[in-house]
Amino acid sequence: MEMSLSCDRLPMSLPLKEVSSPPLTDSVLTAKMKELEMEEPARFFIGEHTRDSIESDQSDISDGVYSLQDMEDEVDMAMKSPKIVTVGICAMQKKSHSKPMKEILWRLERWRYIQTLIFDEKVILNEPVEKWPVVEVLICFFSQDFPLDKALQYTELRKPFLINDLKAQFGIQDRREVYRILESQGVELPRYAVLDRDSDEPGCMLVESDDHIEVNSVMFNKPFVEKPVSAADHNIYIYYPTSAGGGSQRLFRKVGSRSSVYSPESRVRKSGSYIYEDFMPTDGTDVKVYTVGPEYAHAEARKSPALDGKVERDSEGKEIRYPVILGNDEKLIARKVCLAFKQMVCGFDLLRADGKAYVCDVNGFSFVKNSVKYYDDCAYLLGNVILRKLAPQLDIPWKIPPQLEDPPFVPTTFGRMMELRCVIAVIRHGDRTPKQKMKMEVKHAKFFHIFSKHGGFKTGQLKLKHPKQLQEILDVSRFLLDEIRHKSEPDIEEKKSNLEQLKAVLEMYGHFSGINRKVQLKYLPHGRPKKNKSHSSSEDDYSGGPSLILILKWGGELTPAGRIQAEELGKAFRFIYPGGHGDNPGCGLLRLHSTYRHDLKIYASDEGRVQMTAAAFAKGFLALEGELTPILVQMVKSANTNGLLDNDCESSKYQNMVKHHLSEAMQQDRDLAADSELERSIETIAPTRARSLVHSLQLIRNPVLMCETCYELMHRLTDCIRTRMGEPGSHDIELYHEETWELMLRRWSKLEKDFKTKSGQFDISKIPDIYDCIKYDMQHNQKRLQFSDTEQLYLWSKSLADIIIPQEYGITVEDKLTISQGICLALLRKIRGDLMNVMAPDESTHRLNPKYSKGVMSPGRHVRTRLYFTSESHIHSLLNVLRYGGLVQRPNDEQWGRAMEYVGSVSELNYLTQIVIMLYEDPSKDIQSEHRFHVELHFSPGAICCLPEQCSGPGFRPHSRNENVTVYFV
Repeated sequence: MEMSLSCDRLPMSLPLKEVSSPPLTDSVLTAKMKELEMEEPARFFIGEHTRDSIESDQSDISDGVYSLQDMEDEVDMAMKSPKIVTVGICAMQKKSHSKPMKEILWRLERWRYIQTLIFDEKVILNEPVEKWPVVEVLICFFSQDFPLDKALQYTELRKPFLINDLKAQFGIQDRREVYRILESQGVELPRYAVLDRDSDEPGCMLVESDDHIEVNSVMFNKPFVEKPVSAADHNIYIYYPTSAGGGSQRLFRKVGSRSSVYSPESRVRKSGSYIYEDFMPTDGTDVKVYTVGPEYAHAEARKSPALDGKVERDSEGKEIRYPVILGNDEKLIARKVCLAFKQMVCGFDLLRADGKAYVCDVNGFSFVKNSVKYYDDCAYLLGNVILRKLAPQLDIPWKIPPQLEDPPFVPTTFGRMMELRCVIAVIRHGDRTPKQKMKMEVKHAKFFHIFSKHGGFKTGQLKLKHPKQLQEILDVSRFLLDEIRHKSEPDIEEKKSNLEQLKAVLEMYGHFSGINRKVQLKYLPHGRPKKNKSHSSSEDDYSGGPSLILILKWGGELTPAGRIQAEELGKAFRFIYPGGHGDNPGCGLLRLHSTYRHDLKIYASDEGRVQMTAAAFAKGFLALEGELTPILVQMVKSANTNGLLDNDCESSKYQNMVKHHLSEAMQQDRDLAADSELERSIETIAPTRARSLVHSLQLIRNPVLMCETCYELMHRLTDCIRTRMGEPGSHDIELYHEETWELMLRRWSKLEKDFKTKSGQFDISKIPDIYDCIKYDMQHNQKRLQFSDTEQLYLWSKSLADIIIPQEYGITVEDKLTISQGICLALLRKIRGDLMNVMAPDESTHRLNPKYSKGVMSPGRHVRTRLYFTSESHIHSLLNVLRYGGLVQRPNDEQWGRAMEYVGSVSELNYLTQIVIMLYEDPSKDIQSEHRFHVELHFSPGAICCLPEQCSGPGFRPHSRNENVTVYFV
């Protein structure tokens, strides 16, 4: 097996700054699309694609395939006898002139050989079909008052190419026929029975009781659904059991902001024919699926109209929907529906319940509303289908461009053409707020009541995370502060300042949704130990009486800037897949994923910032729209459920020993970088001799004096904050992410107090927190803070942190490997399993069925992607294993040495640091050959720091190669 390593800055390193984008208005969209006009006659691209990239695409295409010369020949032919395909739209005016139709037709018009023509509604209704326009392609679909019989006569007369079959549209108007077709295709349906009062056949029978009905001897317990057999009748009723209050929910076509109303009526309707079916528990949502051919399906979730009848709308008055990802089984359902009903453009309703997907309705021709990506995709797919069908018949010089399919073989950094088979990435979370903690002793009975109420005495400790629990703590703090204000001698032992901070933190953001705060309570039967009595055994050494230690933790949440960074990184990440350049939605990762050839799983640790980073990344990676919550729920798996991010206890103990040794080494009041001291300092603090560590030692020189400098700068900073607080109008100045001046002052004052102990020594473990805070304020609050020494504090604290943070994961090579093994052994085993699975795959899972592969040029192609989002500890540990774990057995390998030199020069693994493993395969080689598989390691130190000139360089690209192991740098 061959291996190469790449140390990247771009496209995966993103500036750490807030980004704002203008809304995509119609005028902006029009301007953007005008910029994309193509000179080449037989190509259509969504997005920018230059002549240079086209020529580059042609460089590896063999003879007989679409080439640049072919393009020039076709231009000549087109100039001699231009051919145009006319696409007719035959529908009622409300449909043919709707915004989605206009958006799609506008994009279709951009094809060189396609023009569109909308049939006038008066012509459709009043003129004979002989006088209707003659077209080569017809988009025709039924809606209220549309003469479907007449349209069928037209198709028999003119015989255009039909996007949606017309005869099949008669069946879609009858729910009985819809269910019959779905059953014939093996599509899951809710259990149902038909009460056909229109039929002359015997056996139609209904028996009704209070909480159930029998339809033709089939029993349905309430709740159940009653649907008219006519698809045009939207009056669907849901009947509730008496135990839930009885009555029924009556659904109807949306009127304003209502889609259903509750009725006390519990009896079913006594006239008309109906389908009765089980009510499916979908947790208040249903899914609308839209196909454009059998290989494409767009899905959106919305609040179920049966929930409360209120239609959720956005600020523009449009119903709120969330794009969702369909599972493999659901994608197969979409394909079956599209083919069975012969409707290329088709919508249907999906219910997700009990781990399965059920189809409950097929709507026929339907468009997605308000999705630019869907408009692009739909026009692109329709244009290709039309020209693929008619170009040969009409002698149109059009061939399928190679960009329509993602090329399965791509050049590796080793220089050979191979197939990408697996991508594994371990990624740190995005920009976050500083993590903070406060401890206080509480003795009031109200705190003990909460502790007892939630079972704290069973274990002696309690964690409170849920909104109701945090609200209880907030209510107690408010009550105690009110008592202190209104009573001259309140019987309260808690400190007022602590209660005020507790209240201020819990009141942040005005609500508890998206938990980013938690409270821990620990029971102390004899109270808190008195100061300087840490090893006490006598009860006299305690503060007296039982008490609780309340630990409040907050912060550490993903910032808006972090969400933008993660989403942009997801977009950039598509470009490591073949065909992803030019932002062409017909190629690369998006095409691969939409055609069921992409096995994607996203894991994240259970911290909120990590999970939201994963969701934002997935949004950009898969070109999703809408909010992050539904993406998080459906796409991101918790890694803690299988132990991927659990730390070994022995490893934690070993790490504490290393931290103690590091603290002693950094408490030396002498010049560690002096000529006589430097070598000994390196051996003590940085025996691996990494360039970044040695550079930081030379910059710090005397660690005690450097700590004293940082302490003085912190003192000036707190004075600056107090001054700003006292200025008129300071409370009108908003700090980043709704932080108040009071909380900022407490944040820095606590760091200042904890950093320098009363003995005069410095607590080295606080350096990462100091650097964390100043980096955050320099990035987000510098203009508001107006502190002249911000950059100086940032640089000095960073120089200390650049030693403390990486060395906390081990000083010697042995330390690093021991700690790393304890932290990320489970993750390493999972990565190894991912790679081995690709090399010896299970053919039965996550693969495109070849018999359903029409329109896919490489149905056998399959890429496995595993994304692991985690915190800094796993990134450091994994990188230490790769550097010191004996991955390369030849220690004198030149290229590996240069790779490690670059990695050693990186001083900080910043937000969104990535370690990426890419596995390629050459199927032409023997399965036992060392040249069959090729592995590349890619590394990026993440977001660019506050001062870009402090960042490491872009790496190296050596010209020499070793025989067996090839290492490249980009």
